[in-house]
Amino acid sequence: MTSFLHQWIGLADRIATWAVRIAGAMMLAAAILVSFDVLLRKFASVTVGGADELSGYAFAVGTSWALAFTLLRRANVRVDALYARLPERLAAALDLLALLSLLVFVGYLTWRASLVLQDSLLFSARATTPLATPLWIPQTLWLAGFGLFLFTILPLIAAVAFALARGDRATVRRLAGARTLEEEAAEEKSHTAGLQPAGLQTLGGER
Repeated sequence: MTSFLHQWIGLADRIATWAVRIAGAMMLAAAILVSFDVLLRKFASVTVGGADELSGYAFAVGTSWALAFTLLRRANVRVDALYARLPERLAAALDLLALLSLLVFVGYLTWRASLVLQDSLLFSARATTPLATPLWIPQTLWLAGFGLFLFTILPLIAAVAFALARGDRATVRRLAGARTLEEEAAEEKSHTAGLQPAGLQTLGGER
């Protein structure tokens, strides 16, 4: 069972990684489009129609598509002033409770988003903008992000629950625990080292 769950989490991680890359590309494209529109308004007194609308869609869709990646990297904001001082067993139980709370919250969001999409399809709703975008298009992409999050959190909850039942608190922390300052510092150090030219890395190692 645990092997199946880890394979599921691995698949979700691969999908989430591509989803967050696409989300980032959408955000970048939206920023470029809006900047181009602002420059055109400033210097040519013309506008790119729909730049604000498209950037809004990109932000909404990009945000939902990044949720699963954020969950897997434990990058969501958590207030851990008290958490860091709790006994490990209690902290592990709270990690599971946090995941279950997220499941309920995002499950509700997904349900409400699906109702919005159903209404848009039923009434062939379009945006009241010059582009008159069929609303089912951005809403379907938006809903897909929530679906990916649920696809990711379900095996994560199961894996954490199994680990907690076995008393494997290290696995619980690795999968769902709040990130420590040491973990964040190590990740930043690794990221910074990856950005340095090879020559600088060599010099740094010689020191």
